[in-house]
Amino acid sequence: MRWDRFFEDLEDQLASEWEAERAALDTEAERLRLARVGLRERLVAAADREPGGASPSVEFADGTTVNAAITGVGADWVALDPGTRTGAILAPMASLLSIGMPHADLLRSARPASARGSSLAERMTLGFVLRDVARRRLPVTAHLVGGRALTGTIDRAAADHFDIALHEAGAARRAESVSGHRLVPFTALAWLRIESAAAIL
Repeated sequence: MRWDRFFEDLEDQLASEWEAERAALDTEAERLRLARVGLRERLVAAADREPGGASPSVEFADGTTVNAAITGVGADWVALDPGTRTGAILAPMASLLSIGMPHADLLRSARPASARGSSLAERMTLGFVLRDVARRRLPVTAHLVGGRALTGTIDRAAADHFDIALHEAGAARRAESVSGHRLVPFTALAWLRIESAAAIL
């Protein structure tokens, strides 16, 4: 009888040790998985959040903070909807300083990804999207990393910069209303507000 109890205790102890070892391996596997998760994947997951929740608080390189829902994620940019009539926000991922969101959304964005996002959006660069904005002649306000804001219309977008014709925010891009032109490197762009209800994607 005592031997039966002794063997039961040994079995329980061995089972407990195996469970602890398995939990440790699972924890290490999760750490390794998280080590391979990029910001883009987290943003795509955050874009799939439950409707009606609090919008993330996004801080940009120029010091501006905007509460806006993540509506699209490209290769190197993110599209945001601040919920106002003035249009969408487009920002290079490199200009994001921090993103505040409820803890549950933060944890959900770190979970293993199912098939998230589209492969087309993954390949769309900031230049590609800015060329579409230029083609549609949408008025914009470009907020620069140094704190300045340029209002006007993007005339053209190249591989790593864009040209903007400067004019008043409410004016159409006509030769007589243009007050100047600027060439802006993408690295100088903190965020871009599209002054129109037109959607980016």
